[in-house]
Amino acid sequence: MRPSTLRALKRAAELTRQNRLTEAVLIAEPVILAADEYEGDEILRWLAEHVTDFIGEDPKETP
Repeated sequence: MRPSTLRALKRAAELTRQNRLTEAVLIAEPVILAADEYEGDEILRWLAEHVTDFIGEDPKETP
């Protein structure tokens, strides 16, 4: 994954935790849409592995 893509995803996660969802989408969406098939797969894996970065809790602990 390109460093710029990773930075955008991390920034989107930070904004989401601050309840700034609109801004998070404005940052992440163009990066996701511009990704080719391979980077898109990497983005999906990263998002799945970092879901707690967005919600601020561990999904394994949620009933």
